[in-house]
Amino acid sequence: MAAIGNRGTVTEASGFDAEADVQKLRGAMKGTGTDEAAIIDVLAHRTIAQRQRIKEAYKQTVGKELADDLSSELSGNFKSVVLGLLMLAPVYDAYELKHAMKGAGTEEACLIDILASRTNDEINTINSVYKKEYGKTLEQDVSGDTSGMFKRVLVSLLTAGRDESDKVDEAQAVQDAKDIYEAGEARWGTDEVKFLTVLCVRNRNHLLRVFEEYQKISGKDIEESIKREMSGCLEDVFLAIVKCIRNKPAFFAERLYKSMKGLGTTDSVLIRIMVARAEIDMLDIKAQFLKMYGKTLHSFIKGDTSGDYRKILLELCGGE
Repeated sequence: MAAIGNRGTVTEASGFDAEADVQKLRGAMKGTGTDEAAIIDVLAHRTIAQRQRIKEAYKQTVGKELADDLSSELSGNFKSVVLGLLMLAPVYDAYELKHAMKGAGTEEACLIDILASRTNDEINTINSVYKKEYGKTLEQDVSGDTSGMFKRVLVSLLTAGRDESDKVDEAQAVQDAKDIYEAGEARWGTDEVKFLTVLCVRNRNHLLRVFEEYQKISGKDIEESIKREMSGCLEDVFLAIVKCIRNKPAFFAERLYKSMKGLGTTDSVLIRIMVARAEIDMLDIKAQFLKMYGKTLHSFIKGDTSGDYRKILLELCGGE
């Protein structure tokens, strides 16, 4: 997809003055208690690039890392959002991936959300940042932490080898649809490699054509077939790929909805998407959310969170 203009809710602050922001942040952390409102006011209304300049100015003026100072002043989900906002996008992605694989158990949802939705360029950058920050390749860690066909799909996505042209090979699209049909619905047991080859390699326009063709052959949406044929993380990753190809903002809208619907909130998902998409496509995600669920994302976040955590998320969400 050609890059569209910034569809984010967070845009460049005009009359930006890094030194003035540093003084505001210092003031917010001085003495007893912390002025969270001032922190929100600065960090939620600057772009990632502007925040990098604030970090540099802070280090020069104070001789300490801004992230370290904020980290010792703040706690909980609010702290997670603030620290996420200070990172460059690929650094934040790498950090999230690392933490999804730390310790016992793996947060597969994080691996899926990030790897199924990022462009080749983004994945290449994440790969190099990860290696630099953590001394191992992302592929090594993912391979050590996942298994089977799920692992193979993630490793394929990590190669960032998806065709990004917009050419549709008509005959190939028909063949791909047939191959997937014969690998799944038409046989006993499923040949998942066929799904991998088509879903992880072909370009977006081509895949949209494959999905149409698949619908014709099988009388079903490819999503339906994936749900019938697969289970667990493998089902989740293939569904995520298909949804991101069809409509990425709608994919994120659904993830946000599910993170807040019902009892309890999956804060890790909510935070990750709000921080990572604020400057990219949050306006589109909000529009999709309203269209899909008949309620605003703003009202959902408001009803599901509280305190400074709620305040900063609502700022990242932008108005109703």
